[in-house]
Amino acid sequence: MKSAYLSVSWVSSARRRSGFAVLALLAAGPALAQPRVEAKADPDWPCVQRRTPDISLAAVWSGPDLASAGRWTDDQDAAALAVRLASRRTLLDEVDGLLDTFAREAGADAKTRLVRVFAGVYEITGAERSKVMDGITRYARGQARLAARLREEGDALSKAKDSPEAPDTPESRALDEKLNWDTRIFEERARALTAVCETPVLMEQRLFEIGRRVAARL
Repeated sequence: MKSAYLSVSWVSSARRRSGFAVLALLAAGPALAQPRVEAKADPDWPCVQRRTPDISLAAVWSGPDLASAGRWTDDQDAAALAVRLASRRTLLDEVDGLLDTFAREAGADAKTRLVRVFAGVYEITGAERSKVMDGITRYARGQARLAARLREEGDALSKAKDSPEAPDTPESRALDEKLNWDTRIFEERARALTAVCETPVLMEQRLFEIGRRVAARL
């Protein structure tokens, strides 16, 4: 996404020649000017947070081997609870009650079946997190294309305003209006992307908390 990174010198020049101060956001936009932890590995990843394709099980689970409890998909009730817990619509405040009810109804098999529940939550959350990260990458590529277009529009506006015959023409005013509009869109998308970048982290934190509560009941 190198095209998304506009040099400070270019922006400064455009600002001087066109008087278009909003172009500064292209040099320091929140979505495109963040440091890249793994730029060599994934140049399309725009977030400060390091991109890891999978959630480390050891980072979110301190209980027994998940495979020891058997396939979670073969336990209908455990699978149903896993789906419910994995949904971000389910508040963490609800988790304890749901786990206690499940454990009580599971009886002697409660511990084994609780492990199945977490195995399901882990797998579902991991798959959903991957979709979110793919979406972030696609979104960032769109920002890169928009940034390249803004640079082209800024250059065209600068040339129009540099004209000694008519620095202020209908053409330059139209270019100015278009650049303003596209810049507002870019800035709004940049703010949205910054917020979305937190989603994979929040999902992992939620998974850790659910794992902690399940493990506490084993």
